[in-house]
Amino acid sequence: MGTATRIGEFGGELILPGDQTYDRSRAVWNGMVDRRPAAILRCASPEDVVSGVRFGREAGLEIAVKCGGHSVLGLSVPNGGVMIDLTPMSAVRIDPVRRKAWVGGGSLLRNLDEAAQEHGLATTAGNVSHTGVGGLTLGGGMGWLARQFGLSCDNVEAYTVVTADRRIVHASESENADLFWGLRGGGGNFGIVTEFEFRLHPVGGRALVVDLVFDAAEARDALRGWRDLLPDAPRAATLTASATTAADLPSTPPGLRNRPIVTVGYVWVGDLNEGLRFLSTIRELGRPATERVQEMSYVGLQCMSDDPNGHGRRRYSKGHYLTELSDAAIDAFLARGLPASGADPDWSRIPNGGFQAYGGAIGDVGDDDAAFSHRQTLVEFGCGTNWVDPKEDGDRVSAARAYAAALEPFASGVYVNALGDEGQDGVRRAYSARKLTRLTDLKRLYDPDNTFHLNQNIRPEALLE
Repeated sequence: MGTATRIGEFGGELILPGDQTYDRSRAVWNGMVDRRPAAILRCASPEDVVSGVRFGREAGLEIAVKCGGHSVLGLSVPNGGVMIDLTPMSAVRIDPVRRKAWVGGGSLLRNLDEAAQEHGLATTAGNVSHTGVGGLTLGGGMGWLARQFGLSCDNVEAYTVVTADRRIVHASESENADLFWGLRGGGGNFGIVTEFEFRLHPVGGRALVVDLVFDAAEARDALRGWRDLLPDAPRAATLTASATTAADLPSTPPGLRNRPIVTVGYVWVGDLNEGLRFLSTIRELGRPATERVQEMSYVGLQCMSDDPNGHGRRRYSKGHYLTELSDAAIDAFLARGLPASGADPDWSRIPNGGFQAYGGAIGDVGDDDAAFSHRQTLVEFGCGTNWVDPKEDGDRVSAARAYAAALEPFASGVYVNALGDEGQDGVRRAYSARKLTRLTDLKRLYDPDNTFHLNQNIRPEALLE
């Protein structure tokens, strides 16, 4: 394994333990992940991926795939296995006339957003620009444009895929349609996608972000009113809410610094005059401690959460889908996993929570049209925490689990991209039983040996017992 010539016709870069770039190349988003692959193969072409899969299988090593490296579990880093690193395959090609984008399997969201916006175009992408296009899209792909144009996976017209038996195949509605169906929400279970063909949409260059900020103790009525706006909100608006801890900054009202706060608001992508008119509706929810109204570029919106979600910090998160948002669920959201009574905690160590509205074009797609499930979701709930000191690991993870457990009685399922360490129970919650049966059959067809199992794994054997 000393040279690239030992891996068939591999033409990319081979990185081994002890190489100068090894530690940098194996690092991923979650600082808790510290595993050591036997080999890192930086692939420059689909043929390199084929060589990497062949090498891993013949050597009997686990195979993982890295793009953005954003999974909480760090699934792209196999301990003692082969990391197939797609990041050199990050090119984006735009056809502004046909409104199409061809995106390499190793591209980050920022590459797609910036290239498409040069022509006044965009497609649904996630909310952190250093996320990988591949992982986001294969799990579904929620973003600020989803209520207008559907999920990321709803906007893919074709995939180029390296399968477990080392073939390069194409999947679309007219070619390998079964695989096309499974790739639209089934995760990385069926192969390694080396290129996506996206449909693009005209999207103006400006966006609006609105937050009303309340002291948490005074936020219940406002959050209930925000809930009542969800069913009829304009599609250009993605309603958002958060339960978090205010920063100790000069811009924060003194009475809120380091204290629990709740925000209610929306992100608007579309005509800004209409977006500002909707602000009057949001303002009817109550009298906040402060208000934030920010106009920014669409690309700026897509990068807005990059710093808080930067690489290297230790992280843990959980999520749920909810088809309704009861008063009891709101109360659980506000409590942030804490008991009803007790000493005032260190709020800087309590997990943050958030709601993001679904609906609109997401629900326009037929349930049978793609592997992605739970299209009738009203809101997605997510909670998470990040820290630096490994000594805090146990307390931080326990606190996030407690927050998620408090919301679970109200949940209808989970987003596969929000899954962490739930294992097969989580996979069962991400898909309906009928879809899981179909996905299992597809797995048997395309990956009967479960070569691609470092993911939220759909096993070739039945999961339903």
